Amino acid sequence: MTAARTRGRATRGRSGRSSRTEQVQQRIKQLILERGLAAGDPMPTEFELVDELDISRNSLREALKALEAVGIVEIRHGFGMYVGSMSLSALVDELTFHARMSKRQGRDDLAHLVDVREVLERGLVEQVIDRGLASDTSELDEVMRRMEAEAEAGEVTPETDRLFHELLYRPLANPIVNQLLGAFWDVYRSLQHDLAPVRQEAADVAQRHRDIYDALVAGDCAAAAEAMAAHFHGIRTRLGTARGGAGA
Repeated sequence: MTAARTRGRATRGRSGRSSRTEQVQQRIKQLILERGLAAGDPMPTEFELVDELDISRNSLREALKALEAVGIVEIRHGFGMYVGSMSLSALVDELTFHARMSKRQGRDDLAHLVDVREVLERGLVEQVIDRGLASDTSELDEVMRRMEAEAEAGEVTPETDRLFHELLYRPLANPIVNQLLGAFWDVYRSLQHDLAPVRQEAADVAQRHRDIYDALVAGDCAAAAEAMAAHFHGIRTRLGTARGGAGA
């Protein structure tokens, strides 16, 4: 048998297994939906799934492994299988890897992610203002005071910065918002060692956030957009990719 024919059979074999695994994944997802299971609910056992779906245990385990990787299934060893909660951890790993790889290939995917995050946050803060949801800012006010105290001490902590942005959009009651922003944040933090030393003064960081906060409280969409643009200009300065616009 020629090497080419051998490779062809191997490729077809892998393709067949992949297709079979994907089919089993789809059937498991359909079963979850048909039974109305929610995140955290127990799933049928392996034995029950093998019997109900009429598949081999190997096919089932390959499919479950793939579904676990994307957060659809959670396997608790010794306890059983459960419907997973939404998580973007796989996306974070992939974006982090490709952002690091893009640097070596002369691109800057992290800067592109910052562009996406800016568009998202500018739209979200305008939604909060337009819908009149910024009536209770007590928690945000406390975080703002904490940030300014940290700035006076010389450094705004990442935890305070992240919490500020989470609280900005909490009135929208949209859980996917924090998932996405958290994913962007995790990618950024994972790449800290690949970035140049911080060139922003803590007082400047706090002031940019104060400007966003003041615009939110005043219900001023134009001022909020301007403040958000200045904030992201500061982030781009940190990345070494600053463009023309608001001063850092």
